[in-house]
Amino acid sequence: MTVNHGKAQYRTLRLILGDQLNPGHHWLDQIDPGVLYVIAELHQEATYVKHHVQKLCAFFAAMEEFAFALCSRGHDVLYLQLEETLRYDNLAELIGSICLEHNISRFEFQSPDEYRLRHQLRNLELDKAISVHECGSDHFLLPEAEFAQYLVAGKHNRLESFYRKMRMRLGLLMDGNRPLGGKWNYDDENRHRLRPDDLAEIPAPLVFDNNVESILGRIDGCDIEHFGEPVTSLLWPVNRAQALELLEYFCQHCLPRFGQFQDAMTCRHEYRWSLYHSRLSFALNSKMLHPMEAIDAAIARFETADGRISIAQIEGFVRQIIGWREYVRAVYWLNMPEYAELNYLHAGRDLPVYFWDGATRMNCMQHALGQSLEHAYAHHIQRLMIIGNFCLLAGVDPAQVDAWYLGVYIDAIEWVEMPNTRGMSQFADGGLIATKPYSAGGNYINRMSDYCKHCDYDVRQKSNDSACPFNSLYWAFMIRHREQLAANPRIGVIYRSWDRQGPKTQEATLSRADWCLQHLEDL
Repeated sequence: MTVNHGKAQYRTLRLILGDQLNPGHHWLDQIDPGVLYVIAELHQEATYVKHHVQKLCAFFAAMEEFAFALCSRGHDVLYLQLEETLRYDNLAELIGSICLEHNISRFEFQSPDEYRLRHQLRNLELDKAISVHECGSDHFLLPEAEFAQYLVAGKHNRLESFYRKMRMRLGLLMDGNRPLGGKWNYDDENRHRLRPDDLAEIPAPLVFDNNVESILGRIDGCDIEHFGEPVTSLLWPVNRAQALELLEYFCQHCLPRFGQFQDAMTCRHEYRWSLYHSRLSFALNSKMLHPMEAIDAAIARFETADGRISIAQIEGFVRQIIGWREYVRAVYWLNMPEYAELNYLHAGRDLPVYFWDGATRMNCMQHALGQSLEHAYAHHIQRLMIIGNFCLLAGVDPAQVDAWYLGVYIDAIEWVEMPNTRGMSQFADGGLIATKPYSAGGNYINRMSDYCKHCDYDVRQKSNDSACPFNSLYWAFMIRHREQLAANPRIGVIYRSWDRQGPKTQEATLSRADWCLQHLEDL
């Protein structure tokens, strides 16, 4: 499918990838009839991991919408659907063919945010008559050239230090040289669980009705392997107007209690999958929405809310974007490609089959996995402290965990997924991100959710046949890695607690853990 305005003689080909849908990119400031933009649904991008079908549909729909948006602004665009790109073995072959067809003399691309794509495009072998030029994506808040001023490669760098530097750099939520409200971080005020009275106030999520039936048809017609719940009506934003609408909805309806319940989980509400979360990550990571747009809109709402939005709520939202999002990107690029091979804890078990169907007796995992498979989405605590925690305790191969997270979540692109998964969640980087493993038994899950009240397993037990698997797996994990972790000052008290338990209690707990590890598929 070609979306263009005429039969111009093109001299420049510009590639736009599926996560580069930035309407404010400097390329687009002027109309140049000698420039042809190419946006392509690529087999290699649909298959480098097995993807959730809604993720495939969302990216293809957003790419197609962006192509039409560029055309409406007067740009010439070549949009290629899957059927049209299947005959090319890879992206390089496709680019070479288009350059030859249109007698292109200059090829331009924006720096990809995934290592494999950046390596691929920087090593293109095009005709020698074609000059190749790379530019930035005009999206992130900290330029790559300045990463080394904020973080050190190969070492642990405190997120809090990075975050404060970014706050001062951007002048956000500041009172002169001091943080607004007197504190940099209000995370300790944002760890509430949902009480019964809170459930009635959860807002209905804003969802969209994007028909992706034709996209589903070409995904299946091209034999693209996928998983997850297929839908013909996609609820995620696939164009800029929808992204802005979702941002406005979040600021009005969710921001007032965003931080308060950002770690909470429930299985007793129809909106349990959305709660107060912004769900803007797909719009941000595909670049339909600029991070400063989200921050500015949220701060504007905070400043005009007459005290109805506390500093803790807005600070938590700003920290997720200028702190965590920018931080993990810097960690990724400073440590790649070696980062992708790290396995500090030597984990090697296979991912259980219920990661693909959600059929497990563990209620917390059933809900977190089921939600992920149904919506291609779970919020950060479900990803970290339910699914990620289970993989950590069970010793699942971090490469398999990476591939599942990268495939299942609609917002997952390697630069943001890998540090969150291999680093924060699985501690496979040995502490480059986290100061200790984010491991926990059933007590944490019970404290932050109502999952345990409706589970076949007993969260109060560690060693009998009905005991919550998280409990015994937690202690087995801590003992298994005691030599690596005991010197950590944040963990010493845990080992002292274990040592105070009697030998029979310890033996029974570890015996239950052994059974769970041998029967992971049956839990």
